[in-house]
Amino acid sequence: MRRGATWFNATSVAIGFAFLYLPILLLVIYSFNESKLVTVWGGFSFRWYGELLRDQAMLDAAWVTLRVAFLSATIATVLGTLGALALVRFGRFLGRTLFSGMIYAPLVMPDVITGLSLLLLFVSLDLDRGFWTLILAHVTLTMCFVAVVVQSRLVTFDRSLEEAALDLGATPAKTFFVITLPLIMPGVVAGWMLAFTLSLDDLVIASFTTGPGATTLPMKIFSQVKFGVTPEVNAISTILILVVATGVIVASLVTKRREVERQKAERLALQG
Repeated sequence: MRRGATWFNATSVAIGFAFLYLPILLLVIYSFNESKLVTVWGGFSFRWYGELLRDQAMLDAAWVTLRVAFLSATIATVLGTLGALALVRFGRFLGRTLFSGMIYAPLVMPDVITGLSLLLLFVSLDLDRGFWTLILAHVTLTMCFVAVVVQSRLVTFDRSLEEAALDLGATPAKTFFVITLPLIMPGVVAGWMLAFTLSLDDLVIASFTTGPGATTLPMKIFSQVKFGVTPEVNAISTILILVVATGVIVASLVTKRREVERQKAERLALQG
């Protein structure tokens, strides 16, 4: 049996990557287009970045989107981590099946159903739809993804380290913050980034749960499709791609650095 790279494998991988990333590359290239038509190249120019800086409505939508994504991802990470700890560490308890089902329901629930359910909830509670209802909706959407990522990290966690800390007199709270949390931090960071990206990308649920003054960027772009998309949309999309890519690279470097430091500390401990 032949192993290693073959022309078929290489071609399949190339086609797959082209299918995924070529549209994004074209979007970035056409953000520097002079022409008003998004599919006709009219020369290299920063014109649409200047137009974007003068479009206050688009900037406000982008700012709302970033704030909602940051806050909802942070809250979802805290709740999802606690939920994962409860499922992994507490064993079987009364209501475990219902609890796990409520956490994982948004994973399989269509966005339309989730958005409509949250809309009916907010209406029944007489809550004015806006910025905070949008955050609650995105926390509901993204918390389950964080729980899945963190739970996978906890399943492979070596609990002997916690037991050693407890034997040495550390309290359970101190053990969690000093031992457990730093070791599962890569999973927590990955969960936060996934929640942040899902919140940035959401359109359906936001359409149901938002209100005046809380228009997100996906909603703003979708509304412009009816009247024609300009390269200004390409420009702000390029900026968001740059922001997200920078965040991913920084998070990866920090996680790798912490992993190297942890391995170095373990080697020093074994040598001592």
